[in-house]
Amino acid sequence: MRPFSYDRAAGAPGDAGTTWLAGGTTLLDLMKLDVMRPERLADINGLGLAEVRLDAQGLHLGALARMAEVAGNAEVQRHFPVVAQSLALAASQQLRNMASLGGNVLQRTRCPYFRDPSHAACNKRNPGSGCGAMDGANRLQAVLGTSDACIAAYPGDFAQALVALDAEVTLRGAAGERRMRFADLHVQPGTTPERETTLRPGELITGFTVPAGPWAARSLYLKVRDRESYAFALASAAVALDLDGKVVREARIALGGVATVPWRAAEAEADLRGKVLDEASATRAAEAAFAAARTHGENAFKPELGRRTLVRALLLAKRMEA
Repeated sequence: MRPFSYDRAAGAPGDAGTTWLAGGTTLLDLMKLDVMRPERLADINGLGLAEVRLDAQGLHLGALARMAEVAGNAEVQRHFPVVAQSLALAASQQLRNMASLGGNVLQRTRCPYFRDPSHAACNKRNPGSGCGAMDGANRLQAVLGTSDACIAAYPGDFAQALVALDAEVTLRGAAGERRMRFADLHVQPGTTPERETTLRPGELITGFTVPAGPWAARSLYLKVRDRESYAFALASAAVALDLDGKVVREARIALGGVATVPWRAAEAEADLRGKVLDEASATRAAEAAFAAARTHGENAFKPELGRRTLVRALLLAKRMEA
């Protein structure tokens, strides 16, 4: 790990050279690997920003609330189960106790070519160098939202719940505070995979708002992985349904483990709207969700696994009491 300066943030926005430190569960790993080399760390844990509150408008979460606290909150479990489940199924209990919500949504890819500087070819870490995963070890990499420059999968779980429920994120920076759709925070790699979010230099995530809706209580997060704990998703689905009997009034769907960013499956949602939800309609929606999938060698299994994961999630959500 390279030398760096450390200070406690007093609330003023940082500059472009400042890296925020909350739980540090991703940042410190990347510093040890020599992937991230911040000159200055600003500890933001004294800023508060840890609320967990429900009201008539929805769920309000501070960026410094810990994953374990939100996952274990009985009201979140009851009214926004997809949020609680996405957090409970992530990482290990020790990491969930430390990791902040804001840091969690900004965690970076687990692509081995990004996380190992001995691999020169990584456009995300070293723009213009190529993508070693294209023809290399790519079993865990994305099949949606990829480009000729990068196929690295977004690894998180909580972000899928936020995308599915149309959450907003609140940001604070030198220009003051602003709010935006959480779905607009992450950007697909395109020709600039080193640019992962729309955060401005020195800007800080301060919180999230998940709006109330008739679909929130009938929601779940299904995660398929190589082992039952401490493993990233091969495929996952965050699903929220508003049903009129067996007919879908509204479906909210986000996919994880298969895309370069938290992925909203708008085509699948449109395919389900106004239809009776059964295995056949869920299968058609899943086909629509992965119609644009693009595979590379070892990850050729992912579209089929993703389709089956989504079908299972939809049918499980149908059986929930709302």
